[in-house]
Order: sequence, then C-alpha cells, then structure tokens
Amino acid sequence: MFERHAGSERVVLASLDFGEPDYADSVEELHRLAESAQLEVAGLVEGRRARPDAALFAGSGKVEEIAAMVQSTEAGVVIFNHALSPAQERNLEKILQCRVVDRTSLILDIFARRAQSAEGQLQIELAQLGHISTRLVRGWTHLERQKGGVGLRGPGETQLETDRRLIGKRVKLLKDRLVKQHRQRTVQRRARSRGRVMSVSLVGYTNTGKSTLFNTLTNAGSYAADQLFATLDTTTRQLYLPNAGEIVVSDTVGFITRLPHTLVESFRATLEETIQADLLLHVVDACNPNRDKQIAEVNKVLAEIGALHVPQILVMNKIDLGTIEPGVEQDEYGKITRIRVSAKTGAGIPALRDMLTQMSQHHHEPAAPQLSTAIINNEYHPELD
Repeated sequence: MFERHAGSERVVLASLDFGEPDYADSVEELHRLAESAQLEVAGLVEGRRARPDAALFAGSGKVEEIAAMVQSTEAGVVIFNHALSPAQERNLEKILQCRVVDRTSLILDIFARRAQSAEGQLQIELAQLGHISTRLVRGWTHLERQKGGVGLRGPGETQLETDRRLIGKRVKLLKDRLVKQHRQRTVQRRARSRGRVMSVSLVGYTNTGKSTLFNTLTNAGSYAADQLFATLDTTTRQLYLPNAGEIVVSDTVGFITRLPHTLVESFRATLEETIQADLLLHVVDACNPNRDKQIAEVNKVLAEIGALHVPQILVMNKIDLGTIEPGVEQDEYGKITRIRVSAKTGAGIPALRDMLTQMSQHHHEPAAPQLSTAIINNEYHPELD
C-alpha cells in the first residue's frame, strides 16, 4: 500500500451514468464543486454502466482510462461523482497510484474551508470524523502494525484500534460542545417568543442568492459570491419594518443534490433555526432551467429535518438574468405563493418587505382563532388589512 503525498490541486473527474435523469446536471455540479474547492480540473472521464462494480465502482477498462488521463495530465487526485465505499477507494488508489476521493469527501472539504463560526467548525469536524472513521485503513501502512505503549493502549491493541478510540473521544467532546451551543440558541429563541418577534429563515438550493437577499434585506454585509456553498454558518440579524417593528431573519446553509447524510446530521442543530421559524422564504434561481428539481431537493431535506410544517413562500430570485418582471403571485384564495425579485438590483424587494410587514403585524396581534389558523397555514389574505 502506497504512502500518501501532499498531492497537487490538479484533479481528474470521473462520473458514471447509471441512467439517472439528472445525470448531466450532477456532472455540471461536480465541476462547480471542484471550482469551489479551488481545484484545477485537468479532465473528465465518463462512462455508462448498469450498476456499480463491487470492487472498483467503475469497470477495469474505465479505471485504465482514468489512469491514463491521470498520467498524461500529471493529476494528483481523482474525484468520483459518487459515494464510494472504503474498499473501493483503497482498490482504486492501489491502481491509480494517487489519492481518490468521492463526492461526499469533496463537499466535506469545501465545508471545512468555508466554516467561519466556532459552531460551524465543530459541526464540520464532527461530520469529517464520522466519514474518516470508516476509512482509517486507507492509505496508511502504519495502521497495520501492532504496538504497545504505557498509558496509551492495552496489550496487543493495534494502531487502528487506538485511532478509533481517539476519534470516539473527540466525537464525544464535539457533541458536548454542540449541546452547549444548542442551549444558548434555545434561550435566545425563548426570549424572541416572549416578545412575539416573528422569525424568518431563508432556505434554498446552494448559489440561488440567499446571502445576497439577506444582505439586501438586513444590510448585514455577509459574504456572498457566485459559487457553491459560499455561506455555511447560520447568520441571524434583526430587520426593522416600518409599521410592524422588528423581525428576526436568518440565512442558512444551502442544499444540494445528494447532500451527505453526515452533514445533514451534523448541521441539524444549526438548522433548528429553520424548524423553529414562523416563515420560510424559499429562495429559488428563477432563471435556472433545473429550478423545479432544486425546489424538490430542498423540500426533501426540509422533510428530513422536520421543517415541512413551517409556512413557506417561494422567492423567485435573479429575475435580472432574464425577462421576468417583479411581482407577487397569489392563488385563487388570495394566498401569496410566489414573489419575483432581484436581490442584486433591488427589483421586487419593496413588495417582499410589504409582505413581511403585513405578516408581522398579524404575528403581533393577539391570537384570534381564525386568523391564527390562517397564518399557520400560510394563508395571508390582503382583504384582512
């Protein structure tokens, strides 16, 4: 088994088509993920299979093709557009003689680069440890040796067992720290509830302009860029609305297809801001041809974290990239379903603020049975004003 080197930032991408309808979209996303990780894509190897190979994921012929591209481009890493098992990664690394990572590892690496808050860094480390714990034997010859040591391990305990034990201790420490962070957020939410302050969370697919919209609404100055997962840490700011007072707006991490389950679990605490919100503004890239798939993917994750019950309004963003006019869409009952805006140019933002003002006014009013039910079901009726 070879010893790993630092590698280079030149990578070869590998993707297999198993007949999935969103295959082309996933390949494009893989390219963007690599760019977001500041990697230089040297080439792409594609193929079609009915099912993954148990040992190599790709067939032996396709692996030889990948090896040839690695050699010709002098790439140091091969990134698969799929989730690989630990055994498949080890087998591929033996043949390709370079580091092999899967889509999950790539996303984890991006998250590790971008997390800024203490809590975000704890969550990322927890997710990474969960992923690494299944891959301890990959690429390290010293793990095969048996060692003893006073105060370090019991007689005959292997280095692999020691590493697992140390990871277990670190995971417990991280979870304890996250529990303290959770308690602090719970106290803050209770204070807002006592003051009947309406809580709004921005959710959506990655790179739909959530952070730009957040900055436009709150003047927060949060980092925003045209890249996947530009924002990872949940940021909360107060927004003052004339005639309605203050509301709390939170910007959350974006979602993506096949978001690693370890990340969903690790970020569940942060995403509780979404679960506890009074309203979700589901930000959508209005000019993206795959917006319907992205909406479905976001709703899938919202269902996984138990947030589908929260009232939701679609905010069709980036209308400046097409010919869409700003405006508000309502159903036959007068319920607001969509608001068309451009967070970049400000088009449609006044209508969004007006909607938030009206909903906040209802939120501050004493609970009336009919009105309360309407708000819970996201049924805003302009004629009630």
